[in-house]
Amino acid sequence: MTRSLRSRMMLSAAAVAVLFVLALIPALQSAFNQTLEQVIRQRLAADANTLIGAASVHEGRLRMPELLPNEEFNLPEASLLGYIHDADGRLLWASGSTADEQITYRPAYQGGRTDFVRIQDGYGRQFYVYDVELELSGNGVLPLSFVTMLPASEFAELQHSYRWRLHTWLVGGLALLLLLLWVGLTWSFRLLKDLRSELDEIESGCRDRLSETYPREMLRLTRSLNRLLESERRQRSRYRDSLADLAHSLKTPLAVLQAVAEKLRGQSDGTVHAVVLEQQIERMSQQIGYQLQRASLRRSGLVQHRELLAPLVQQLCDALEKVYPDKRIELERNFSEECWVPVERGALLELLGNLLENAYRLCLGRIRITARLHQNRCELIIEDDGPGVPEDQRKRIVQRGERLDTQHQGQGIGLSVVSDIVDSYDGQLTLGESDLGGAAFRLLLRVEGAAQEHEDPPWFRRNARRRPEH
Repeated sequence: MTRSLRSRMMLSAAAVAVLFVLALIPALQSAFNQTLEQVIRQRLAADANTLIGAASVHEGRLRMPELLPNEEFNLPEASLLGYIHDADGRLLWASGSTADEQITYRPAYQGGRTDFVRIQDGYGRQFYVYDVELELSGNGVLPLSFVTMLPASEFAELQHSYRWRLHTWLVGGLALLLLLLWVGLTWSFRLLKDLRSELDEIESGCRDRLSETYPREMLRLTRSLNRLLESERRQRSRYRDSLADLAHSLKTPLAVLQAVAEKLRGQSDGTVHAVVLEQQIERMSQQIGYQLQRASLRRSGLVQHRELLAPLVQQLCDALEKVYPDKRIELERNFSEECWVPVERGALLELLGNLLENAYRLCLGRIRITARLHQNRCELIIEDDGPGVPEDQRKRIVQRGERLDTQHQGQGIGLSVVSDIVDSYDGQLTLGESDLGGAAFRLLLRVEGAAQEHEDPPWFRRNARRRPEH
């Protein structure tokens, strides 16, 4: 089923228009037939009046002139037929045009009645019949039935022409109506297109709120979204400020504990206690830093940032080359200068920084960075030629929400931050073996704009079901 609202409305309107036209065709055809029969009735009535005007009664007998004023009654090949019957139904007179006709119509005289009917002769031909009864006065009074007829075939061409024109005009009108509907819907849905454009700008960080230029039917929606955006910004600001205040308030107690540990180290019997205390202080400092990073690098609910990958990789690699000056590292970049990643700058720096630092620290001499944009996802792979990670440890290292031992080299707080960042962007982090010989970290991230038009891949749906509450 189509997922476009405009297409759905267009299909619904087209279906209603087609059904209306299909119902209109027999109605118009019936109206035309009724009008045509009314015209035929009036014509036959006028021809019957011609017969009545020409007829006379002499000594109780009907007298008719040899030639009638209406020439169609006189010509054998004419289609207009005329008959006069007495009260018993016996034929008293027939026009010259009836010479070759064999019609068995016999009126039943009832006095003063007028009939308009449609009959069929022995050959299957149909005729319109107008029958008027009256008592003709003159030299006596004679009750007579004056009958005029026209074959229905005389009007078949007119009916066929009307039917063809009716269908042609209705089909043309339907096509024009559908075109106008499409234009009208397209014009109306420009508002939704503008709304989508503004939402894209909000996701990309180019604007802070939706405009107030929409019709009143949409103002409730846009104002609610603006309140949601404003509430989210305030909530994130309060969240960060609260964590910053918490970190600041813990610095002084930690500094005091650090001073106590140094004093204990100076005493002969306090060395062991000082080492334990310093370890716990260091662990607390790491956890505080980790939680601050985790809170500050969460993705916004509506805003989608896009950052170019090449400048950030260059910036991080320049810094890491200074940290590891003794290593001569060959860096392979498999992505274009225009390649971007759907993560905000701070989070992307933290994510790449941890993974590249891990690669620089453990590699022997080669690192490869690969990035690809698919229809609705971004794939980022960082590989090295180091010792790698044992297969039985890979799932535990990248498991969502896993808190790893900070004492193991390369598998501490940094990787937990990477996992949390990927989790906050509804992505997936997997660890495998690279053909370079070392570890291969593979990240898959959703591209929001494309996800509206393409179905999510299976791994996105699995992650959505397994995502824990924080």
